[in-house]
Amino acid sequence: MKKSFLLTIIIAAAILSGCKSQTSEPTALDVIMTRTSIRSFTGAPVSQEQIETILKAGMAAPTAINIQPWRFVVMTDKEKIEQTFGNNPRGADMYTKAGAVIVVCGEATRMAKPFGQPDAPETPQPNMFWFEDCSAAAENILLAAHSMGLGAVWTAGYPAEDRMAPISKALELPDNVLPLCVIPVGVPAENPEPKDKWKPQNIHWEKW
Repeated sequence: MKKSFLLTIIIAAAILSGCKSQTSEPTALDVIMTRTSIRSFTGAPVSQEQIETILKAGMAAPTAINIQPWRFVVMTDKEKIEQTFGNNPRGADMYTKAGAVIVVCGEATRMAKPFGQPDAPETPQPNMFWFEDCSAAAENILLAAHSMGLGAVWTAGYPAEDRMAPISKALELPDNVLPLCVIPVGVPAENPEPKDKWKPQNIHWEKW
């Protein structure tokens, strides 16, 4: 009887252990390898807490000389989103049915002292690496959204002037701030398989 009871406990513990391992949080590599672009959303809202968590991840990106040139415009007002992206040729629903739209912008110039001249007055200085820094932030946003069970997709702004101009005008961006990309974020209404982009032929060891 005691042996039977002990065996039952062992089996139950094994089952619970298996269930725990199956429901464990995905690793960073899991998130990277399973992320895919989501362009169809249910229309359900995204909470401010979720948005702030996503933006914290964006701001955790690497940045040259710690300048942090990224700036973010968050849109949740459906009417404003409709006005801004309702006529988008790539599909208005991608934006209007998202829970939020995050416009990743970069401060292309800033007021600063010329490099190596600490006594000089501040003048407009180019942020040489704003594009790289803001791209890293945008990728972090995509990964963070995916890790939270949300969907997102990078839609281009910079360097296409015909895409940048209406965004800058609608959002009243300062002249020194450029829209890098527009990222709709929301509850996915689709579940596409991630693309297998692994191509060993694109790797060169030691030299080309």
